[in-house]
Amino acid sequence: MSHLIAPSLLAADFANIQKDCEMLNESQADWFHIDVMDGIFVPNISFGMPVIKAIKKHSEKTMDVHLMIVDPDRYIKRFKELGADILTVHYEACSHLHRTIQATQAEGMLAGVALNPHTSVDLLKDTIQDIDLVCLMSVNPGFGGQSFIENTYQKVRELKSLIESKNASTKIEIDGGVNSSNAPLLKEAGADVLVAGSFVFKSENPIQTIADLKSI
Repeated sequence: MSHLIAPSLLAADFANIQKDCEMLNESQADWFHIDVMDGIFVPNISFGMPVIKAIKKHSEKTMDVHLMIVDPDRYIKRFKELGADILTVHYEACSHLHRTIQATQAEGMLAGVALNPHTSVDLLKDTIQDIDLVCLMSVNPGFGGQSFIENTYQKVRELKSLIESKNASTKIEIDGGVNSSNAPLLKEAGADVLVAGSFVFKSENPIQTIADLKSI
């Protein structure tokens, strides 16, 4: 399977979100990546429910929703109602991760688990077979436009090895600082999905930038 590209709408023009959604629909992007932040789990606040509802109205592609919030279990059903196809929670925010994964899948969504840069992939060895997607943060979460953490390549290789050793079908997603320089190395290490925000939306021709990332 070819790798997937998931542009992060955190870097979009919020005043023209419909225009950027339509651009992504026309592009080779596979997923819309939407970061939800609560100002507690991470020191920033991003999209609320009405904005996600508006994005869904204009999106023709898979909605990949990444919750950077405390106590995400409270909102699983609500995000399904808003149109999420994939719902990713942070390992660090869940005291009963397995229950959260099951609740997400019970609502008919794919269940993702995100790991902050300091969190070891070994912590997923007991749940990896139940997880649809692991999102490795390649920057510290909370703000767009940060630079890529080089240790990510090693984490991708370790995670790929864990997935294969457990005969799991989990996809590996990389979120943060992805660009045309590190994308080939990430793919080579075992990444399946590349999230790109500023690199896409701040480029002169986002549709071409997405095509370039897709063709790596």
